[in-house]
Amino acid sequence: MMSDQRVQKIVIVGGGTAGWMSAAALSKLMPKSQGDIVLVESEEIGTVGVGEATIPQIATFNERLGINEDEFVRETQATFKLGIEFVDWHKKGTHYFHPFGTHGFDLEGIEFHHFWNKLREEGSDQNIEEYSINAKAAYSGKFIRPQSEHGPIINKLGYAFHFDAILYAKFLRKYSEARGVRRLEGKVKDVNLRGEDGFIESITLSDGQVIKGDLFIDCTGFRGLLIEGALKAGYEDWSHYLPVDSAVAAPCKKIEDPIPYTRSTAREAGWQWRIPLQHRTGNGYVYCSQYQNKDSAEKLLMSHLDAPALADARHLHFTTGRRKKFWSKNCVAIGLSAGFMEPLESTSIHLIQSGISKLIALFPDKSMNPVERDEYNRLLEVGYAHIRDFLILHYKLTERDDSDFWEYVRTMDIPESLQRKIDLLESRGRFFKYDDELFNVTSWIAVAIGQGAPPKGYNPLINSLSDNNIKQSLSNIRDAIDKAVLAMPSQQAFIEKFCKAEDVYGASK
Repeated sequence: MMSDQRVQKIVIVGGGTAGWMSAAALSKLMPKSQGDIVLVESEEIGTVGVGEATIPQIATFNERLGINEDEFVRETQATFKLGIEFVDWHKKGTHYFHPFGTHGFDLEGIEFHHFWNKLREEGSDQNIEEYSINAKAAYSGKFIRPQSEHGPIINKLGYAFHFDAILYAKFLRKYSEARGVRRLEGKVKDVNLRGEDGFIESITLSDGQVIKGDLFIDCTGFRGLLIEGALKAGYEDWSHYLPVDSAVAAPCKKIEDPIPYTRSTAREAGWQWRIPLQHRTGNGYVYCSQYQNKDSAEKLLMSHLDAPALADARHLHFTTGRRKKFWSKNCVAIGLSAGFMEPLESTSIHLIQSGISKLIALFPDKSMNPVERDEYNRLLEVGYAHIRDFLILHYKLTERDDSDFWEYVRTMDIPESLQRKIDLLESRGRFFKYDDELFNVTSWIAVAIGQGAPPKGYNPLINSLSDNNIKQSLSNIRDAIDKAVLAMPSQQAFIEKFCKAEDVYGASK
């Protein structure tokens, strides 16, 4: 009789967002009757816990878990996010908006931005954001959850969330434990490998307890305690392209109704985030330590808060890049242990989600078939590289030369894969997604135009349409968006009605 090759015990090492997202998803798909899931974490170690902004794919993750969105928003002090405003990125005194929806509507099967660009070249001064319901709603402080009865304009509204990452982990812990996940408090003292194949056989905790498993999920953060400490997977350093390597973060009191978008403001050696939650505002400064020291970075952040800080500043140091192997032997790295790219486009939590979804799609048995493992690694490598290139785009297209940092990123060499995309965008606004690429044409066009590098041409097929028809079509789209935004409730009113959280700080307006 053949032995049972099913994975029957999963050991997740590390909690936080990555650990509990992994536990929640796996417990949903693997009931306790079919196997055992154990999560080991130590309250002494704590978590990074500053990843508070997301992209729209997070809603899919929650939906697949069967989580009620209003409950999730309440429990995590969340607000809604329609996109990101970039301030002073192109040059000082400028700003632009990266929307989560679309720009206008495609016309005659051709992407909207080609029509906008034709009119721009002929003298129109209409900002492309005038044709984005996300941008218009964001700047008006409006939000409504799209539903079928709202019609085609509002149903173009894409959204994500700002939330308290620590509260999200607690929310998912409750979800996971209700589905049989066992949490063990403890620190890992040793990782024990099998002699015959180098697989992880067990971990030993500081109290002497030995935890055996078939599959190990490494959620130990930057340390990569299993994937790197034990299995030596290797790390690919991308700091040449993404040189920011440090961050300082501090929450402050909420002084107004939260706005439905993240703000990223370029500073002398990096950029500052502002993330509005229901109960407070999250703030941080991501910078390159080669051009600014820790003390001056903290001073800069504290001087740009809306209100006094609610806690001491927290400092982080990291190296942008990824593991050379995300899955090695019988261990899969999820979250910061898999790699890290700065939070410029709020991709950290998405990369957790992507790692989990691909693991589920390629879920192994005890043999850990190398075909499945290699495909997992290939998919993650490609996904990370696409996101890396999109982040580099923001820096490479800047016109700022007012500091050594901005001069470096403006003139640095970039990957050939990115240069090819820039060339296509620059010539006639062409863009193609490859290999399940995350960011679409709206994102790339928004950044290129916002950074002062709009396409120099457009699809010549649209020349068969008269300028008057194009102008009228764009005017109709703009008017329809304005009417839809006018009819929408404010984000605060929507939250008050459906998903208001407990006011833990007694925040004032």
